[in-house]
Amino acid sequence: MSGARVLSTEEAKTAIRQIQSIVNGGFTDQITQLDTQGRMLSDPNVWDGPLAETFRNGTWPETKSALDTAKEQLEELRNQLDRISQDIFTAGGGA
Repeated sequence: MSGARVLSTEEAKTAIRQIQSIVNGGFTDQITQLDTQGRMLSDPNVWDGPLAETFRNGTWPETKSALDTAKEQLEELRNQLDRISQDIFTAGGGA
């Protein structure tokens, strides 16, 4: 792979640290908390009526699907962060 460009700027180092901080700082936990509250609102014994039905049958299932996808992608990113970080810091000559 000679000739492959390797570049790591201070902006890249800062960005990876910020991503790690956000992902490891509880963002996925907040998604889990949203899911808990959404499921509670979806219970007709907790909230019922026309708007509750719309929420239960459309709004929440669509939102939950998007949240689940986001959480899966964040978990995948978390698994890749160490490798990404190593690549960025190696290219930039260390810490």
